[in-house]
Amino acid sequence: MLTRTGQDTAATGAAGPEAEERAVQRRIADLERRFGDPSDPDNPLGLAALLAADERGELLAEAEEMLTGFGLNAEFVPRALGGRLERVDTLGRVLRTVFRRDASLGLGYGVTSFLAAVAVWAAGTPEQRRRVADLLLGGGRLAIAYHELAHGNDFVRNEFRATPLADGSFVLDGAKQVINNVVRAEALVLFSRTSQEPGSRSHSVLLVEKDRLPDGGRRHLRYLPRYATVGVRGCQNAGVEFSGCPVGADALVGGPGDGVELALRSFQITRSVVPSMILGGGDTALRTAVGFALDRRLYNRSVLDIPHARATLVGAFVDLLVSDCLALAATRAVHLLPDQTSVYAAAVKYLLPKLLTETTYDLSIVLGANFYVRGGEYGAFQKHVRDLPMISLGHAGTAACQATIIPQLPRLARTAWDGGQPAPEALFRVRDPLPPLDPSLLGLVATGDGLACSLAGAADALAGRHAARAGEYAEALGALAGEMAAELRSLRDECAAMPARDRTVLANPRAYAIADRYALLLAAAACLGVWCGQEGDAPGAGGPSGFLASPVWPALALTRLARRLGRPLPKLPDGWEEHLLDEVLARFHEGRSYDLYDTPLAG
Repeated sequence: MLTRTGQDTAATGAAGPEAEERAVQRRIADLERRFGDPSDPDNPLGLAALLAADERGELLAEAEEMLTGFGLNAEFVPRALGGRLERVDTLGRVLRTVFRRDASLGLGYGVTSFLAAVAVWAAGTPEQRRRVADLLLGGGRLAIAYHELAHGNDFVRNEFRATPLADGSFVLDGAKQVINNVVRAEALVLFSRTSQEPGSRSHSVLLVEKDRLPDGGRRHLRYLPRYATVGVRGCQNAGVEFSGCPVGADALVGGPGDGVELALRSFQITRSVVPSMILGGGDTALRTAVGFALDRRLYNRSVLDIPHARATLVGAFVDLLVSDCLALAATRAVHLLPDQTSVYAAAVKYLLPKLLTETTYDLSIVLGANFYVRGGEYGAFQKHVRDLPMISLGHAGTAACQATIIPQLPRLARTAWDGGQPAPEALFRVRDPLPPLDPSLLGLVATGDGLACSLAGAADALAGRHAARAGEYAEALGALAGEMAAELRSLRDECAAMPARDRTVLANPRAYAIADRYALLLAAAACLGVWCGQEGDAPGAGGPSGFLASPVWPALALTRLARRLGRPLPKLPDGWEEHLLDEVLARFHEGRSYDLYDTPLAG
């Protein structure tokens, strides 16, 4: 089947995993080529043009036109409906190319459409899916309308009403605020109150297509003023108000009262993949800081010669690898461990923006006063610093993610962490094939925790099967793995003693600290899993001689995570910093991404 972009969407899956991986790499390379060299001042899609658009509070029109030509929306449409969506981890990889340039463009052009479309893919009728697919493949947009300012993350208290009528149709009344693309979108996915009864069955989801409203909605719909934001300035966040607006029965997505369940299933996909996308912004922040450290001199020597600067660049690189390991596990869990994804999706959505925000702060010290420069070769840095925290806002924000994790921890501690089944090796294999995406398999609560259970036997595996490959780092890696397992045991005891009140939204700060420690442990398990998985990985993923097979990066990754957890730190063999700094500089000079995929970049 061919999409409107003329790209084959069916042959890659049928030809096997190697052909599928090559097709993904070609798509990413094509998108990189279309964006061009970001540092070229004459590039109409380069850094200078993107920063100028950001200053104006706009999305760069030429960039949106290019993405339409590329057919970016096809990445959000399932292959069975003519698009290219088949794997959640692949979607994150492709969109990093956009977020590496501009988070506003990534959110404002397409990702918002994906966030809305997920609900339709999960529970829509065949006709609804077909209409949404046609809209997106034709270059149109969807907007997702969960948010109401009066209730923040507590969307179950939302007041926007879709009053059911006897014939199955609805009448819409109320307002939604801070909705990205609400004016530009041709259709809205509305989270609406359909019953005044208390409880989780009081809300439903509606697909509202503007051209199907009476008079195009002119008599029943008005837009509220746009909101100015510190980050992602180009995103057009505004509000919408409906007044007595009739919509047909065919607008209902799923069944009446399915809104909460559908939202929770959709969040598992969107919370997993969006953090993977935003790693592109962290990549650019590190790349900008490396360029500065190489070019600038301070006290008659290069900034790169300053020990603190070197340590900061290496630490930022490792933090990006840690983040990508957790993102990889979370996105692949959607396919492989759908009954456990609810807690992993919340953990990655909570931890990655936090890690990246702290990393960019550390890098800002390297840039010094240049951190504040809004244009020129270092202007991208301050933009990504402003944009990254914005990804944590809204219905999938930090508090909402922690509130998803905390109630599940006592049960997981009691039933899963002692003798539970560890995660399959496929969860950590960077380019291995995956089973088809099936949102109906996603559980509302986790029934197991294979990722955390992987820590239990990690120290033994490092002392046995992986000892030779660990080499002189075997002792340090074994000690670090042992500390992580000990931390999990400590966490289990604390979760077992957690008062009932602390398992609710009224939890005290200690419960939120436990959720933070749990997310760090998942990141540690993911790092170990990725490193161990390099033994016999899929073709094209880099054999045992590649960088990911080196024991140096997981040793430092676990060291940094152990320091956050307050665990004892072993001594690492000499030379680890030089080894990692060499990789940082090689990727900079050769134009390769600072993530697990080591992707060639334009410029």
